Amino acid sequence: YQYRDISRLKKSGRILIVGPGQGLDTAVLKWRGYDVTTFDIDNTFHPDILGSIHDLSMIADQSFDFITASHVLEHLPVRYLDDCIKEMSRVAKYALVYLPVNGRHLQLRIRPGLRGWHWSWGFDLINWLRRPSGERLEFMSGQHYWEVGLTGFSKQRILQRMAKHFSVVDVYRNTDWTPSMNFVLKSKFAV
Repeated sequence: YQYRDISRLKKSGRILIVGPGQGLDTAVLKWRGYDVTTFDIDNTFHPDILGSIHDLSMIADQSFDFITASHVLEHLPVRYLDDCIKEMSRVAKYALVYLPVNGRHLQLRIRPGLRGWHWSWGFDLINWLRRPSGERLEFMSGQHYWEVGLTGFSKQRILQRMAKHFSVVDVYRNTDWTPSMNFVLKSKFAV
């Protein structure tokens, strides 16, 4: 899905992958001909650049065509969220931000055998009464500070934060990975 989101915007270019994990995204995008740079706060994954996403000052303005942050921002306290979004818009023309959706997810998929046709319907069981502080690791076994869908972190509230620095190209639920809300954004900083 990341390759699909990137390739529909631009068939080549420079990509900064924040939080490369085991490197599958990096390998696929390099194989597809993109110039990929990795960035992480943890040296375990041997990133090209070591640092935190809320401070990308070592990277020049608009150095990249794309920046991807797949399931990264929720690992940071909410006090860093606006700085992260601003920094992402400064260093890249487009951002692909993928965030977890809180709760249990039910999905019904129908593929009638017609090429390219399928229907998908989903329902999320979210604990609407929980109001995360955004400053304590409370979710995903103590790994996330916040998640989409919780009080104060609705899709609309997150889009409002992003709209200060980005225009929205697309927002969608990944039908292959239902707990993921995917945001494809164009920097307002880009000329």
